[in-house]
Amino acid sequence: MNDLVVFIYAIGFACVTGAAFAFMWKSMSMVQDEMNKPVRKKHPEMQDVKEGERLLVFRMEDDNTTNKNT
Repeated sequence: MNDLVVFIYAIGFACVTGAAFAFMWKSMSMVQDEMNKPVRKKHPEMQDVKEGERLLVFRMEDDNTTNKNT
């Protein structure tokens, strides 16, 4: 291999290495920023609800469906 090919390979390797470290640095700084954000307060009506407790859910469905039993 001549010196030009080695030089181009070294430049490419340095660029990829620098980009990888820049990506890792930015990712870790974003994680740290997310951890420093204030914790959201619970809604006042949800203060007594414990984590994982099942809640009653009401979903309104369209009344135009036909009932085959009538």
